[in-house]
Amino acid sequence: MTIARLLESRSGEIFSCDANTSVREAVTLLASRRIGALPVMAAGRVAGIFSERDVIYQLQAQGPAVLDRPVGDVMTAPAVTVSPDTDVLEALGLMTRRRIRHLPVLAGGAMVGFVSIGDLVKYRIERIESEAEAMRVYIQTA
Repeated sequence: MTIARLLESRSGEIFSCDANTSVREAVTLLASRRIGALPVMAAGRVAGIFSERDVIYQLQAQGPAVLDRPVGDVMTAPAVTVSPDTDVLEALGLMTRRRIRHLPVLAGGAMVGFVSIGDLVKYRIERIESEAEAMRVYIQTA
């Protein structure tokens, strides 16, 4: 299955922030929406990712003053991305190898989706459970 098919089954807004947004504002958005990361946009393009990890690392390195800095100064960049035709398992492997938890989905340079490792693991578990059930039915009827 491709990322595009996974995105078809989802509805809802993709939350993002601008590179000039303060870290404080971005943290508020992460907390209020109960999400772990935001794609960071600059000139209509994905410039990077701002995640919970960025907050923790920067607070440790710079202290509370970092909250008043722009997200563009502390985000992880460049963002690792995938296209809609990327296979879900390929994306999951990429996330595992790169030790990241979020991927912007780009088509023609424009962001068309944002997936988390949780989205991909959920798909994989559902697929394994479906295959196991099909195997049980096959064995019982054979």
